[in-house]
Amino acid sequence: MPDTNTTAAQETAASAGSYAGSIQISVVSSVGMVPVENATVTISYTGDPENPLAVLTTDSSGQTPVTDLPAPPLNLSLQPETEQQPYSEYNIEVTAEGYEPVLVSGSEILADQLSLQPIRMNPLATTEEAEKIVIIPAHTLFGDYPPKIPEEEIKPMAESGEIVLSRVVVPEYVIVHDGVPGDPTAPNYWVRYKDYIKNVASCEIYSTWPENAIYANILAIQSFTLNRVYTEWYRNQGYNFTITSSTAYDQKWVYGRNIFRNIDYLVDTIFANYLSRPGVRQPIFTSYCDGRRVTCSGLSQWGSMYLAEQGYSAIEIIRYYYGNDMYINTAEIISGVPSSWPGYDLSQGSSGEKVRQLQTQLNRIARNYPAIPTVTADGIYGPATANAVRIFQGIFNLPPTGVTDYPTWYEISEIYVGVSRISEPG
Repeated sequence: MPDTNTTAAQETAASAGSYAGSIQISVVSSVGMVPVENATVTISYTGDPENPLAVLTTDSSGQTPVTDLPAPPLNLSLQPETEQQPYSEYNIEVTAEGYEPVLVSGSEILADQLSLQPIRMNPLATTEEAEKIVIIPAHTLFGDYPPKIPEEEIKPMAESGEIVLSRVVVPEYVIVHDGVPGDPTAPNYWVRYKDYIKNVASCEIYSTWPENAIYANILAIQSFTLNRVYTEWYRNQGYNFTITSSTAYDQKWVYGRNIFRNIDYLVDTIFANYLSRPGVRQPIFTSYCDGRRVTCSGLSQWGSMYLAEQGYSAIEIIRYYYGNDMYINTAEIISGVPSSWPGYDLSQGSSGEKVRQLQTQLNRIARNYPAIPTVTADGIYGPATANAVRIFQGIFNLPPTGVTDYPTWYEISEIYVGVSRISEPG
């Protein structure tokens, strides 16, 4: 059934022109990180919600097949002067037995890019099925958003002990205030750090850009965020959150939006990195702007894209805008993981306690994701362990190599922590 619908969507893309992107929807319960199997996923144009383009069904991992959808020409997302929207927008409607329906409106598709649309479904609490609606606004490079209020890149280090962190720590979560700082009606969301960075990057730049430009922008986004964390910026002003979603104060974040696979993977590989200057302990507060409608003293997003097209590396792009004394640093501590990466890849032939920890975590994840086979937790990385890792990687958008590298280790750790919290209160 899904294959038939996927073909129909591909034919629609072909009939609309030669440009298409693709989407995969992942559906999990908001309680306990349980994938929702046999959910019905209906995709339609946001402007024409009554005429479905595809009707898909989720598998045991809560995922739909990858489905092609029409998109505007690729070059529209590679030039700032266009008046035409460079992405197409789709409605994603999800229903499943025992869950409240969900509608995501405005999920973005870019030419030649794989979009990952997460869906969180609330179990039915009553007989009334109130539809949960997520609205994705215009991308920051296309819509009209207030410019960033200028700030100093290095915050004053108060002697009163207000800055409580002595080392740079990648937090497990950031608390995002979905509005301007002083709006008490705006909700706060607890968001896993990596998910926050992926969301912001997908809001702030286009995934069609050269990889070095994406890399440079992610570094700026991470350093910006970790400066907020390190300096306890908002808590020291009496607020109970880490950062806001307002472009005037921070960087854009949108609850429930889609992210793009290449951004997803790049963040997984560099999430502990930030930018620093010699003799300065805190991550640098890296201001940036689009460089077209708004200019600033920091990185130009469109400018970074042009520099990458000219062959500049990520660090060369960073230094072009921030100076030659800016360096890529790595956080000493990653919060919320059971055990740190061993410092080398684990693969067939590896053995020891780190392998045993990996096997134990995979077995716990397999209780939620039954497509992952259980393995004997014997500390020996044999073909069965490699196969389980390969299937995990396929589900969670990592290259399916069967090798536990840095991004795979921390993704397994993160999912393990998520599924282990099922029975915990609150």
